[in-house]
Amino acid sequence: MSRKIKVPHTYVIVFGIILIAAMLTWIIPPGKYIETKSFSDGIEKTGLSFHYKDELPDNESIKFHSEPQTWQVFAALFKGFVKQSGIIIFILMIGGAFWIMNQSKAIDVGIFAFLKFTRKLEHNRIMKRLGVDNVIMIMIMTMFSFFGAVFGMSEETIAFAIILIPLAISMGYDSIVGVGLVYVAAHLGFAGAILNPFTIGIAQGLADIPLFSGIEYRIFCWVVINVIGFYFVLRYAAKLRKNPQSSLVYEEDAYWRNKETVQDEQIVYYTPRMAWIVYVFILLSLIVFSLLYPITVMTIGNSSFSFWVLPASTVLFALFGWLTLKKSVHYFILLLLTYTILFLIIGVMGYGWYVMEIATLFLAMGIASGLAINKTADDIAKLFLEGVKDILSAAIIVGLAGGIIVILEDGGIIDSILYGLSKAMVNFGEIASIGVMYMIQTIINIVIPSGSAKAAITMPIMAPFSDLIGISRQATVMAFQFGDGFTNMITPTSGVLIAVLGVARIPYDKWVRWVWPMVLLLVILGFLLLIPTVTIHLNGF
Repeated sequence: MSRKIKVPHTYVIVFGIILIAAMLTWIIPPGKYIETKSFSDGIEKTGLSFHYKDELPDNESIKFHSEPQTWQVFAALFKGFVKQSGIIIFILMIGGAFWIMNQSKAIDVGIFAFLKFTRKLEHNRIMKRLGVDNVIMIMIMTMFSFFGAVFGMSEETIAFAIILIPLAISMGYDSIVGVGLVYVAAHLGFAGAILNPFTIGIAQGLADIPLFSGIEYRIFCWVVINVIGFYFVLRYAAKLRKNPQSSLVYEEDAYWRNKETVQDEQIVYYTPRMAWIVYVFILLSLIVFSLLYPITVMTIGNSSFSFWVLPASTVLFALFGWLTLKKSVHYFILLLLTYTILFLIIGVMGYGWYVMEIATLFLAMGIASGLAINKTADDIAKLFLEGVKDILSAAIIVGLAGGIIVILEDGGIIDSILYGLSKAMVNFGEIASIGVMYMIQTIINIVIPSGSAKAAITMPIMAPFSDLIGISRQATVMAFQFGDGFTNMITPTSGVLIAVLGVARIPYDKWVRWVWPMVLLLVILGFLLLIPTVTIHLNGF
């Protein structure tokens, strides 16, 4: 009888990758790209030139510290925590906030109401033929894909995963489907970016081409990528509808199924006096902010528009807050969650918010939810700590994964890897060259998952090189865009991926087993979508 192979724990897998990274620092010579300046027609231009460590100018050599990594692998967890501290704190604050809110059973009420609504839709002949669940999942995924394509939603998916995973479980699916609805969808949009300022905006700016030019073909690519990605998620969901136990994470999802033991008839609907006090306090706060910021400039890509966002939101909160409290505190807390999501979007698009502001927003939501159900300050503090404890394993794995990048950086080999890959493009034809560029960006994304950081390093090299081989700089940006997007869904160096999997309690090896066919298909699709950029005259190319 064959012996079943035991898959190592996720922590063990990530630490194994750290060891491999440390070994590479002994094999690959350290090097660095340094900024160079030149003048052409009286205009100063900046570029990058690569030098191995022993070739660096004295002033750069002094600043460049690198050494082969040995005992440092044991310090990788500490340094990884420091490097990923923003995301780690974000996870802990989100986990604590949602634990407080979950005490109210408002999420359960929302899920029950949603499921009742979907069951009513089943009586519609068209919806029944299309599949109500399919339509709902497509709508959810389209929304998150749009957010990923327009303003680069990534870290925010950690918070939404906590909402959509229980929803997917309640609909009869598993946590993988829940992650697919939010994380996969957002990163499909991220890969097919339309107006993402953190990837397309930076890359096109560094390539000296008009911002967000070539948008027509990128919209087409976004649609095609979504069709393939959505189909993959929906096909797996259809498989679970037939046999829920065929889930790759059926055993792990016992955690989520056990949390779904509350029945609709068991919930007591009520509205305590404290909920009205919370309502009045939030309303007064919104009025103050509306007076301070009457007009908000919302930025979408390279365009913007002004609107009375906060005053309009305040008026709607006054109305819906009153109506929900008349019904039950559960619906009021759901309104708080809705407004948290609304202000997340307003904050990101209007005020440049990032993880600190978003985590603070969710923490405020958690405290307000606790107060609304008559919890004391001590009760809220205890619930917050319980939530932090529940999600702590996800935070630890993010810190450990951050150690991979730390080892490569301290070994000084990231730029060396990039330089070695870039030399592979010499003496290739147009299609082969764009394919090699794409391959290089895809490989680099495993080492440098940050899109903006990768654009800053690679585009000053790739853009001038594309001129030499006769490829448009727009095509080079597309190669960067696709290479930056697809492997985000599988690379262990992505703090957001590891965080979402930690929140979902999906082992990394099982996630890879599910997602790698889709990633492989998307990578191939990306290459096929790049071919027209060098063979057909497209607008902006």
